[in-house]
Amino acid sequence: MDMKGKLRVTLVASAMLATACGGAATTPSPSIGSTLVIGSAISLTGSQAKEGNLAKQGYDLWYDWIQAQGGITVNGVKHPVSLIYEDDQSKPDLSATLLEKLITAEHAQFILGPYGSAATATDAVIAEKDGIPMVEANGAAQAIFSKGYKYTFGVLSPANKYLTGVIDMAATLSPKPTTVAMLSANDNFSVEVAKAVVDYAPSKGMQVVFNKTYPAAAPDVSGLLSQVKPLNPDIILNSGHLAEAIAINKAAKDLNINAKIFAYSVGPSTPDFVDALGKDANFVYDGSQWTPQVKYSPQFYLSVNQYVLAYKTKYNATAAPDYHVAESTAACLALQKAMENAKSLDPAKVRDALASLDVMTFFGEIKFDSRGINVFKPMVVEQIQGGVHYTVFPPDVANGQPQYPTPAWSQR
Repeated sequence: MDMKGKLRVTLVASAMLATACGGAATTPSPSIGSTLVIGSAISLTGSQAKEGNLAKQGYDLWYDWIQAQGGITVNGVKHPVSLIYEDDQSKPDLSATLLEKLITAEHAQFILGPYGSAATATDAVIAEKDGIPMVEANGAAQAIFSKGYKYTFGVLSPANKYLTGVIDMAATLSPKPTTVAMLSANDNFSVEVAKAVVDYAPSKGMQVVFNKTYPAAAPDVSGLLSQVKPLNPDIILNSGHLAEAIAINKAAKDLNINAKIFAYSVGPSTPDFVDALGKDANFVYDGSQWTPQVKYSPQFYLSVNQYVLAYKTKYNATAAPDYHVAESTAACLALQKAMENAKSLDPAKVRDALASLDVMTFFGEIKFDSRGINVFKPMVVEQIQGGVHYTVFPPDVANGQPQYPTPAWSQR
């Protein structure tokens, strides 16, 4: 299939998936309504294709589930769903152009967000202009929500929460780390993550001894790491994406930089990080929107364990889904529940239902502040140990202990 062209999702519901989702399709409504068209311009190729395809997996998991039930029931009428994708090739401007196409040419009535804060920011302009609700799961920069938009809602915890949990965890360890080096890509999301760390670390008795940015998607960050090495910081943090996290880790090894903690905002949670680095991925931490160890009791849809099973079944996977998958499914759940609550497909009424939404899902609480951000769901910290992801903080959801301090490269 040409990934640069339009993709239409078709239903393939296995018996095992149906079992994981609580059984076969529910009894059809007395009335079957028009097909709901939901669109998404998302990164299926380009520099963020790995993350974009994880997001698509999350959308498709929900699509299978809702189609197995015959669609979304709105005011007593069951509406089948058509989910249409366009490949934005990891280009934010193209994402906005394709979103406009989805709305005008494909007649998309509702929008699921793209991958990344930059594309989400450009898509939000289109959603606002056309008055089409967009629920997004992969744009955490708070700058997106500072424009007064009324039609964009983000289910994920905002960017300023991504690495502050690592600082909280570090403050509980012995010997307590006291110095931090902060590296950041120069996109809005990464800069917000870094600023939060710089502002927060001193409150935990930690000094930020290095804080510099590099161009997003930079293939070589060894120059910055060379500046970090003589400072010998206890903690090295990177705020960026998968490719940059891999580059940072490789450079740290090549330059024999030994810190007690290495933690990166995005990247370590994905299977690709471990695949790319092998044993060198061990001991790395990240802030995660969700892990299979969370203990939420959902009001509808699947439990955490059922979700993991559904993912492994559909994608023939041995590992549990990472948070990009889970948060993307959560966006679909928010949009579905808003339609049901609104008892209408009128975009303005669904928008109002999103603004007042408060529902517990397998992903956590979905509730939005006045800007459209979900500030009500906490994040967790995970660490790669022996090639496996363990949730290590906070203690009430942890299934492992931090392996600390990180051994020197020569001792691994």
